[in-house]
Amino acid sequence: MKLIVAISGASGAHLGIKLANNANSLGVDTNLIITQNATLSMQKENLSQKIDSKIQIYDINDISAAPASGSAMFDAMIVAPCSINTLAKISCGISDNLLLRAAAVMLKERKNLVLAVRETPLNAISLRQMAELASIGVGIVPPILGYYTQPSSIDEAENFIIAKWLDSLKIKHNLIRRWNG
Repeated sequence: MKLIVAISGASGAHLGIKLANNANSLGVDTNLIITQNATLSMQKENLSQKIDSKIQIYDINDISAAPASGSAMFDAMIVAPCSINTLAKISCGISDNLLLRAAAVMLKERKNLVLAVRETPLNAISLRQMAELASIGVGIVPPILGYYTQPSSIDEAENFIIAKWLDSLKIKHNLIRRWNG
């Protein structure tokens, strides 16, 4: 599987890197796009993560990079976290950087696109945009904690979120204990 993990400027940007590292460790060909605002968020939150050296990192401004073309044959893309600004631009078909162009390619090629929208509270405009994208098959998978796993640390709580994202991308893993009644 060829995966694009894109990280936009919402709080919790370190989770996108954690997701990329997890996918890479599972044998997924993982490719990363990080916005300038995501880099700033990670610096402000002091939660930066080391990126595995096997992960291909693309410049957000390189609109000629592989993710900008359907012929590159990426299988799936997740924007994690996905800012409201990024959600709005994807919803309106704006493709003025590599992240947005890659999302547009996923839509036109009918590939798996997942948005981990990271905002609260949500306004009616953003809810309509999410509903519109969901109606054409985009997965809306916010970073919401699952307490039934009884996490004993922040890392375990974050693993639940990462697991849900991996599930939405159809990547098999053993990151969490599954619910079985």
